Amino acid sequence: MNDQIILALDVGERRIGVAISDADARIAAPLTTINAHPPERAIAQIVRLVQERGVSRVVVGLPLTMRGERGPQAEVVQRFADTLSSALSCPVEMFDERLTSVAAEQMLRNLGLKPAKIKAQIDQVAASIILQDYLDARRSNPNRSHELPHSSD
Repeated sequence: MNDQIILALDVGERRIGVAISDADARIAAPLTTINAHPPERAIAQIVRLVQERGVSRVVVGLPLTMRGERGPQAEVVQRFADTLSSALSCPVEMFDERLTSVAAEQMLRNLGLKPAKIKAQIDQVAASIILQDYLDARRSNPNRSHELPHSSD
C-alpha cells in the first residue's frame, strides 16, 4: 500500500471536513475545513487538493442511520460524491461515518478546547476519524470496496 495517499471528506450542510493519510495509507490526520456552498467551489477546492497532494483515492463519509439505512442526508452526500467522482480521475468510495461527529466533538472536549475552537475543528477531526476507520478496515479486509463508478460523459 505504499505511495497511496488517501483523502477523506466529512460532508455537512455548511462545511466539509478534510483529512489526509500518510503515503503508506496507515495514519489519518486532519487537513482543513472548506465551505460546502456553493458546491461547485467546494468540488473545485477538493479537486485542487487531490492534484496538489498526489491523492490516489477519495473516501466520502456516508451518514447512515443507526439502523444502517440511507436517510435524506445520505442521499444528499451520495449526490455530492457522484458529482465529485465525475470531476476526479481517481476512485471515490463511500464509507460508513455513523457517530464520527459525536466522537470528534467528545475528543475535542476532552482536550479542553473551548466551544468556538471545537466548532472550527470538528469537521476535519471527524474526517480524520472516518479516514482512520477506513484505513483500519481496509487493512483488515483489503478486498472490500465502496467505489463509485465514474460517469462516461
